[in-house]
Amino acid sequence: MAIMNFGGVDEEVVTRKEFSLEKAKQVLKEETIAVIGYGVQGPGQALNLKENGFKVIVGQRKESKTWDKAVADGWVPGETLFEIEEACKRGTIIQYLLSDAAQIMLWPVVKKQLTKGKALYFSHGFGITYKERTGIVPPTDVDVILVAPKGSGTSLRKMFLEGRGLNSSFAVFQDATGKAKERTIALGIGIGSGYLFETTFQREVYSDLTGERGTLMGAIQGLLLAQYETLRENGHTPSEAFNETVEELTQSLMPLFAEKGMDWMYANCSTTAQRGALDWMTPFHDATKPVFEKLYKEVASGREAQRSIDSNSQSDYREKLNKELKDLRESEMWRTGSVVRQLRPEKN
Repeated sequence: MAIMNFGGVDEEVVTRKEFSLEKAKQVLKEETIAVIGYGVQGPGQALNLKENGFKVIVGQRKESKTWDKAVADGWVPGETLFEIEEACKRGTIIQYLLSDAAQIMLWPVVKKQLTKGKALYFSHGFGITYKERTGIVPPTDVDVILVAPKGSGTSLRKMFLEGRGLNSSFAVFQDATGKAKERTIALGIGIGSGYLFETTFQREVYSDLTGERGTLMGAIQGLLLAQYETLRENGHTPSEAFNETVEELTQSLMPLFAEKGMDWMYANCSTTAQRGALDWMTPFHDATKPVFEKLYKEVASGREAQRSIDSNSQSDYREKLNKELKDLRESEMWRTGSVVRQLRPEKN
């Protein structure tokens, strides 16, 4: 592991320099990795592992859209694609990549196939951290490990194909074999991580739930909508409001601070923009910090997890979700966004 200084704090990280792909393949040469679930994380992790030279099979429910997607991606029924229970039986490492709700529902099936020495792998700490609520309590004679890419499975796959890596956290909850950490890091390298940083299952899920509800998804939509509505209420056209709220952020400014940081992005904007940003960032911080503090307390208490479990287990969950997403998609701001994206110049 390498020591890196992050903002004045030393942390240990793992890169492909310290732990090469060849070393990862050596560590896992006798393993069969069973990727259970082919929805959000499953395709990216499974395909990256396969193309990196690991032995991978996929477990998915037959007669489902995701089964058909797996077939379309080249997984062969009866050879590399199986029903979930059969894949769990064949795998020595079970990558449990179903949704949190589906993990709860299928846990009895998976647990039955967790024989001594196997590894149970997660990409989210939810099921283990809230085990009193989920009922996911693994046997004591298996490794329980985690690699959590800091982005969607789609991003993981896209960056892999571009020759880049998506950063991931990793954790060991239970080391029954004495080689759990080595297995974990090898899997992290195998799925195409950029660098790996150590965490715990609890810290992963607390930060993940806070981030998803905060700046990654919930807060950003709330902030964008508030600014868009304010501009529209003051006579600005949908196109102007969207360009000033979303398009300039995502197409112009985000690439700048992603490349070299917020200070560099500020330095490469007009002096008027710099002054306004520096003056107004504190009021926005002070207004939103109490919301983030409340959010974190809800996550840490388990109440946020319970709301998700209760909601996602309802028989009409998917129907309600699709309606909420439809309402979001058909809002004026995102209908405007659809038109704006079509007007972007084509890449040469």
